[in-house]
Amino acid sequence: MIEQPAYTGFGFSDEEWGLLVGLPQSVLAAAAAAESDGTRRTMAENAAGLETIAAGRESASPLVAAVAGEVVSRVGDPEIGAELPVITPDDPQAMIDDVLARAGQASALLAGKIDEGQAGAYRHWLVEIAEQVVGAASTGGILGLGGDVVSDSERRFRDRLAHVLND
Repeated sequence: MIEQPAYTGFGFSDEEWGLLVGLPQSVLAAAAAAESDGTRRTMAENAAGLETIAAGRESASPLVAAVAGEVVSRVGDPEIGAELPVITPDDPQAMIDDVLARAGQASALLAGKIDEGQAGAYRHWLVEIAEQVVGAASTGGILGLGGDVVSDSERRFRDRLAHVLND
């Protein structure tokens, strides 16, 4: 007997599962790219985002727990020192627009495939990832002092994501 992939239990195809599993890390990268903060601050944002993704493994939502487990198995567990590379996109706005479009696709997919509780938990988790990333490092200030905890561009990304996901 051939063992079925975990995502088939949720009723997703391989392509649909790829969208759902790829989106948390994409949200993290887009939230970090919303404001050019420098390498040190972006590393702090990446760490906060990866920790939030990994924490999803403990979610009461089986979907969030399964997606988080899959992401961590691919990129590494922050509890054992895994870090994400700092990605500086050539066109941050194009990256953000792409992530928001894929978030909309995922939201529509979830609405048609699973119950609202599971869909809502996944959507809320994505917004929480963005929230943790944008709040992880201050922007502006001098020598790390002062500045805004969340810049206008970071707030705008987080709010647009929440709007697209209806969260």
